[in-house]
Amino acid sequence: MSSESVKNTSGCKPVSVLVAGAGARGEIYSRFALAHPELMRVVGVAEPRETYRQQFVAQHNIAPENVFHDWRDAAAAGKMADAVLICTQDNMHLEPALAFAAQGYHMLLEKPLSPDSRECKAIVDAVTRAGVIFSVGHVLRYTRYTQKLKQLLRDKVIGDVISMQHLEPVGYWHQAHSFVRGNWRNDRLSASMLLQKSCHDIDWIRYIMDTPCEQVSSFGGLRHFRAENQPVGAADRCLDCGVETTCPYSAKKIYLGEQRKSTPGFLRVLTPEVSQQNLLAALREGPYGRCVYRCDNNVVDHQVVNIQFAGGKTASFTMTAFTRHEDRKTQLFGSHGQLEGDGRFIRITSFIDDRETVYDVEDIADTDPALNSAMGGHGGGDYYLMAHFIDAVRNNDASQIFSGPQETLESHLMVFAAERARREGAVVTVNSDA
Repeated sequence: MSSESVKNTSGCKPVSVLVAGAGARGEIYSRFALAHPELMRVVGVAEPRETYRQQFVAQHNIAPENVFHDWRDAAAAGKMADAVLICTQDNMHLEPALAFAAQGYHMLLEKPLSPDSRECKAIVDAVTRAGVIFSVGHVLRYTRYTQKLKQLLRDKVIGDVISMQHLEPVGYWHQAHSFVRGNWRNDRLSASMLLQKSCHDIDWIRYIMDTPCEQVSSFGGLRHFRAENQPVGAADRCLDCGVETTCPYSAKKIYLGEQRKSTPGFLRVLTPEVSQQNLLAALREGPYGRCVYRCDNNVVDHQVVNIQFAGGKTASFTMTAFTRHEDRKTQLFGSHGQLEGDGRFIRITSFIDDRETVYDVEDIADTDPALNSAMGGHGGGDYYLMAHFIDAVRNNDASQIFSGPQETLESHLMVFAAERARREGAVVTVNSDA
């Protein structure tokens, strides 16, 4: 779907949307309404943090009667919109999903469905029963890169796909931000690393291999971000540390100065009003200024997953913190050729004539300015996820959804099985009907 096809909707009124959770993901997805007010209008918000809520209300000019502190109050007010975006924390998805499905809201639910497999099934059962359009924020499925890759595989450019290697390079400073200091650092507060970060990738692997998963094994752990690895002379906070200049995970390097590693979106996690003074206060008082070796993190910093698909196809997946912050990398091995991809370039080597062909997905024309804004994240996946969801709701056409309920549930069950395999040192059978 190009921006041109998205815009060709004259005569239809915009889809009205309620947003439950106006943090990073809710705010970014809602920018689709600012880019395309003729397609989408945000009419309500539920957000417990006052500053984030007020900023969001001003951004979308939301009427006071549709502004809520809690999603429960929004649900109690009665159905006020065509659709709802549920972008609350991972362990807070079940109740709003069930409540809004019962009210007939079409729904986009941020990934993962839930940290609990039973809750995942309950959500899928509820939206299926309600008959609503349902999409999950697996944005990687929607990128121009992924859709081009899928087309090439359908065209059999490498013959039959036999196996895959896929790398998720989390990035050293991103790991420190989100999974050592941040909201997703501890599986008791959110979920396993594989679910919260890499369910994107397991889902993407399932989408590309296009075959049900049968068995998984997995290995990994928390190797580096531990108290015993804290350098001699280090302090508990980076602002007080005498050896901070030699630490790659220094909060000062990540968040402060012109050479900082983090983007504006990451800074806004520290403080809704970004300024040097507010950032310093956040590092002095909040979780993001802590030494990475003195946090309450317990999620893994590296993991591998081996996957057996129906028909004998296999895949191996590696997630690691210890990389540059860069795009995922994939190799696909087929009966007649090999494919290598990095999120932008797709390189095909034919075994028939040894010819090499390179595709640059940037050559796929789409001039929508929204793709150059915060909605350009995940290779444009944020934008196209919303474009497809809004189009599906407008036309009551679930075929526009690439990340619907049943296959999303299957890929979640793959993740739960892989994490069980890692913890138990076992090969685990994946049963999507269990």
